[in-house]
This record gives sequence, structure tokens and C-alpha cells, in this order.
Amino acid sequence: MTTFTDRTEAGKLLAAELNKYRSEAIVFALPRGGVATAAEVALELDAPLGLIIARKIGHPFDPEYAVGAVTETGPTVWNEAERASLDDTWAKQAEAQERAESKRQRELYLRGRKAISAKGKTAIIVDDGIATSLTMRAAVQEAKKQNPKQIVVAAPVAPQESLNALTEDADKIVVLDKPEDFLGAIAAHYEDFPQLTDDEVIDLLERFEA
Repeated sequence: MTTFTDRTEAGKLLAAELNKYRSEAIVFALPRGGVATAAEVALELDAPLGLIIARKIGHPFDPEYAVGAVTETGPTVWNEAERASLDDTWAKQAEAQERAESKRQRELYLRGRKAISAKGKTAIIVDDGIATSLTMRAAVQEAKKQNPKQIVVAAPVAPQESLNALTEDADKIVVLDKPEDFLGAIAAHYEDFPQLTDDEVIDLLERFEA
């Protein structure tokens, strides 16, 4: 099992595995933590950095446990086994709430700047780790709407079970560590894993402004 120093180191290591896409890559980050990792990938690949804001839908009795995920306009991705036991009214309210939060974050982070399109390009979607795969699957569905040449999912760490769930959605998957003893929380695979603030996300994005 690999332990990464921090998101910056993980991003540099990930970029080395993604170098073959350098000439046609558009890098998309999943906020908030994924922006720090994706920024390093974009810098190393000399690629634009955009956002796909996928929001976790937490279980009504355990909000940290993801049962679904959604973007601002894309289809909702559910853990179907969990969805069957959820109240329909609650599920619809949760979807609407997270879509609204996705819109709020987009407006906050982009500050009126036009979103980057991956049409005809290789869309590389980066997060700092993949746990359940739900948010990443929602992000991939959002990226497909841009008609990219191909979609590459990239993360420093993810369990094989979650990667299996992504094989039908993504064209390529690049993950540095697929531990058999995945520790449940992505943070456990890092030495330094602070929560990023909105201001830190904005500062990282501003580094890529022309």
C-alpha cells in the first residue's frame, strides 16, 4: 500500500502516468480536494484546468456514507441497493439540494469565466482518490455531454471494486495504487490531507488564467 505525502506529490506522480495525453488533454478537477491534485497534473501536462462539480448524496441517517451523486445538470448516479430503501420524496429533495450546491460552487469558483470544453479532446477527470466511485461516475456522465474524444479517469488511490464500477463509463482508468486493504477513507492513504477551502480552490484555478 502506498502512502502519499500530500495531494501535490500525488498529482506529480499521477502526471507522469498521464504524459502520453499531453498534446490533447483537458484536465478536469473534482472540487474541492481534487483541485490540488488536478492542478499538478495540468501544470505537468501544460494543459487547461477545468471543473466538474459532482456532489455526493449522503444517506439520511449517515451523511458521510454516499448513496448517490449528482452534477448540476447530469443524471443522478445511485447505489441501487441503497436507493431501493430510500424514501422517494427524500431522494428527490436530496438531488435538488446537491444540484443547487453544485451550481453555487460553479458560480463561486469560476466567477463568470466561461467553462472549458473538452469537445474532440481527451478529458482527464482527476480526484485525490476514489472511494465508492459514485461522484466520479457522475462526473464522467457530465463530461460525456461535451463529446470528448475519450474520457480518462485518474486518481492516486482507489479500491479495485470501485474501479470495476467505472469500467463501463470511462475509456481509460489510471490509478497509482489499488490497495487490497483499502482503508475506507482516502485521507488514510495520505500523510497530509487537509480540507481545502473555497478560497484555496479559487487561488489554484487563478493560476491557470491566461
